[in-house]
Amino acid sequence: MSKLLVKPQGRSGRVSHVTPETAGWTYVGFDLHRLQAGQAVSGETGGNEVCLVFVTGKGKATAAGENLGVLGERMSPFEGKPWSVYVPDTSNWSVTAETDLELAVCSAPGLGGGLPVRVIAPDSLGQEVRGKGTNTRYVTNILPEGEPADSLLVVEVITPGGHTSSYPPHKHDQDNLPAESYLEETYYHRLNPPQGFAFQRVYTDDRSLDEAMAVEDGDVVLVPKGYHPCAACHGYDLYYLNVMAGPKRTWKFHNATEHEWLMKA
Repeated sequence: MSKLLVKPQGRSGRVSHVTPETAGWTYVGFDLHRLQAGQAVSGETGGNEVCLVFVTGKGKATAAGENLGVLGERMSPFEGKPWSVYVPDTSNWSVTAETDLELAVCSAPGLGGGLPVRVIAPDSLGQEVRGKGTNTRYVTNILPEGEPADSLLVVEVITPGGHTSSYPPHKHDQDNLPAESYLEETYYHRLNPPQGFAFQRVYTDDRSLDEAMAVEDGDVVLVPKGYHPCAACHGYDLYYLNVMAGPKRTWKFHNATEHEWLMKA
C-alpha cells in the first residue's frame, strides 16, 4: 500500500491521525473523529491554529472558554454546506456530540496573530462550480485565502460520479511566488454510496514520486509534492475535504504543461 494512503483505524473515536511527524513534512495536521451522541472530544491547540469542520452531525462546541452552542446541520457531506469553527493558537476546544458526529480537526502553525475564535456558518460560505463537462466539480470554500487565519486553507469539493477533479493536474510545491506557492495538502475522501471507490494519482515531473491509489470511503491521501488529480467512478460521487498550509498563506499553482490545453478545450 502506498505510504501516501492513510486508512481509517477503527470505526469510532479518532479514526484518522496525520501529524507533520507522521507525514514527514512541516505544516499540515489532520484528525478525523467519529462520535456517537453523548461522546466528547477536546484538544489544546498549542502552537497551532485549528479549523473544526462538522463533516456530518451536530455537536455542542466550546473554544477558548467560549460556549458556541450546538453546531452542525447536515447528516451527509453530500448535502449542503458545513458548519466550522476557527480556533487560534494557545487555545482549547471541545465538542460533545448531540447526534452521530464526524468531526475533522485541521491544523497548521499559528503565528501568534491574536485572531479570535469564530464560528463559520454555512450561509457565510462561498461556493463555485469549476470545470466543464466531465471535469465539472462543486467547491465550498471554508477557510479561503480571503478570510483571516495564520496558515490554514480549508475547502470541500464534490465530484460527481464519472468526473475528474483537481484536474488538469496541478501542483504547488515550489516557494516561488508569485508564480507558485509551497503548500502541503491532505485529502479526506468520502464516497456516495459508501461502498464505492475513486482514484487519485500523486506524481512529479521527473516521476521520482509516482503513486496511483484506489481511495475508499474514509481514506486520507497525503500530497507532499507534485500533481494530484482525482477521478470519481461512474455511479459514485466523491467528496473530499482539503487542508493546505505552507510558509506563506496563498494558493498559487502550476498546471502540468502537457495537459494545460484542456483549460482551453
